[in-house]
Amino acid sequence: MKNIVHEAGDFKNISASAQIKDGPGVLVGIFVASASSTPTIKVWAQTTAAAPILVNTFTPAAGTFYPIPARFSAGLYVTISGTVDCTVFYS
Repeated sequence: MKNIVHEAGDFKNISASAQIKDGPGVLVGIFVASASSTPTIKVWAQTTAAAPILVNTFTPAAGTFYPIPARFSAGLYVTISGTVDCTVFYS
């Protein structure tokens, strides 16, 4: 299988936990516009907050882009705690 790094894709801006995509795709990355009140982000390779975990819980910093070139097959779901405004890029 050929590995391809995607540098662009569709996007969804979220400030609460949300399903990003149903079905297979590629996560490009996450841009965090703002983060406060003990912020965390966790990314699931599923349509809900259920295993498998794509990226385990991390503390985001405002004004940071996190490149996460990863494939998923069932869907993409992001959980947020604290106060986070981020944009998830995927294809």
